[in-house]
This record gives sequence, C-alpha cells and structure tokens, in this order.
Amino acid sequence: MSALAKRFAPLADFRKTEHAGYKLLPLRFTALDEKRFVVTNMAGEFIVTDRAQVAALIEHRIPPGDVYDDLKSRHFIYDDDSRAALELLGVKYRTKLGHVCRFTGLHMFVVTLRCDYTCKYCQVSRQTEDRYAYDMTEDIAAKAVAMTFRSPAQQVKIEFQGGEPLLNFERIQQIVQLAKEQNREHRRELQFVIASNLSALSDEILDFCDREDIYFSTSLDGPIDLHNGNRPRPGKNGYELTITGIDRIRNRLGIDRVSALMTTTDRSLKRARDIVDEYVRRGFNSIFLRPLSPYGFAVTTGQVDRYNTELWLEFYKEGLSYILDLNRNGVPIR
Repeated sequence: MSALAKRFAPLADFRKTEHAGYKLLPLRFTALDEKRFVVTNMAGEFIVTDRAQVAALIEHRIPPGDVYDDLKSRHFIYDDDSRAALELLGVKYRTKLGHVCRFTGLHMFVVTLRCDYTCKYCQVSRQTEDRYAYDMTEDIAAKAVAMTFRSPAQQVKIEFQGGEPLLNFERIQQIVQLAKEQNREHRRELQFVIASNLSALSDEILDFCDREDIYFSTSLDGPIDLHNGNRPRPGKNGYELTITGIDRIRNRLGIDRVSALMTTTDRSLKRARDIVDEYVRRGFNSIFLRPLSPYGFAVTTGQVDRYNTELWLEFYKEGLSYILDLNRNGVPIR
C-alpha cells in the first residue's frame, strides 16, 4: 500500500467531516482484488487504497491535512487556492501525450497468416501453407501503403509479419516498391524489416533484400532442444534452418542486418543461462527476455496459463544476473 493510502483516515472519521471545499480532477479507479482499488489520473499519478477510502475521496469527505495536500499536489483534487494547478495539469498532460501528434512510425503488414511452423504459443491464428485465402491481396497492400504515408511521422518503419511472411514474398516486393515510389514525394526516413522464421530464405530473397536494404528479425528460443520443442515444424529441423538463415543473412547482407527474439515458455523457465549462452554463442550482443504474449494460440492452447508472474520473475532475475556476470567477465551482452 502506498504511503499516501496509509495516511488515509478510517471511514468513520470521514463521516464526521462536512463536505470539503474541493473539486475532483479527472480520475479513474478500478479494483485490483477483493480489497484494493487503484486510482489514477491524467498526470500519471496513482494511489492504491480500499473501497471506503475511494468513496471518501469521490464524495468530497477528505478533510484538510497531509492527505488533502498530497491529493492536491498530485492533481487528484483542486480548490480555490490551487487554480494554477489546472494549467499545470494541462502542461503535464500535453507533455505526456506529445507523441500523439507524431502518430505512429511503425506499421505492421501481415502479408499472410500461412506458416510452416506449428508453435503452440503463436500470437496469431496461423493457417496451413495451402490456405492462400489468408494472403494479403495486391489491392489491400496498395491501400495499406497509402495509409502508411498518412502518418506525419518522419521515421517510418514497415515491418512484414505473418504467419510466415516469406511465403508471400511477391507481396513484400510489391509493398517495398510502392512505398519507395511514394516516398519520393513524402521524403520520409523509410526502413523495412521482415519478421521471419527464415525457413523459406532463398538466394532470390537475399538478393532483393540486399538491393532494397531490408533487415530481418527472427525467433531463437535457445539451444536446439529448447528451440525445436517450443517451435515445432515438420522435419523437426526448425533450429537448423534458423541458424543457417542467420549465417546466410550475415554473410550476404552484414552482421547487423538480422536480430533475434526469444519467447519464454514453461520449458524455458529453468534454462535462463542456456538461453543467454546460445545468444552469445551465435554472436548476438543483446537479448530480450520476454514472456508469452496473451494472444492467439497462446491463449486457446493454454500456454499462457503454464506459469505465473512469480515464476516468470525468477526466470528473469536469473537471466539478468547471469548477463551482468558475463559483462563483468568481459563478455559484452545487453
């Protein structure tokens, strides 16, 4: 419980108080559990307290004192002595939302839902390779490119996702060419990334990506047994295809043109050091230890229920501690 919440008087004391002369500033509240509520406001402040104390705040029963002053300074309430607080709140809110005027610079193009993998934690509703109805059409691609340039952002990144986007490489080519043509007018800083498992990587694709300056992002969940266990595919050779693809991209395009992400499953929880070692062994200088995303098949197959926050935090702390040890010993990894 926050220091502010602890200083709230019992509800009985509030009932003895006449309505205080303050007004509420915009706020929200929601239940955390059976006993606790969290109250937030436009300035990004929050308190954690109980239902009775929330009721006292909303019903204007907070008496003058430390709690009253804290609420006023943190933009939950104002009175005749704090009119300037409204202007200050406006400044804070404008600053907090300053990024909105620039809109988004990242635009994700899901060019297909087809995929050759059967990952149970897949965050999209993937489809089998023969279901071409789930590919993005030429018309939709053109409209999506046009919409991208409606964003006022100066830096624009187009990221191709799936499914496995390389299964619809023709659409990727079309989008890249359209975007570059339209960018002659818009003059944005334009970047392309393909998020791929690399199984369909070919010389033709590498030639195009070299010519058009395209980057890759792939998935690497850890050593061979962990990666193939988390990310199964027919042939059981997903790890080999990923490592081969990473090496091909580095040799053809450059070492900085491919990055990797891992996803933590219940299999991963006892393997933090093994996962970090795999990234070091494969020449990566950074790693993102991330939990499952609660979307798509990760929910319908029950993967998100296989570990809780406490187990995840233990995994994360072990991984972070090991990363710090590696750096102390001269192995640079972020």
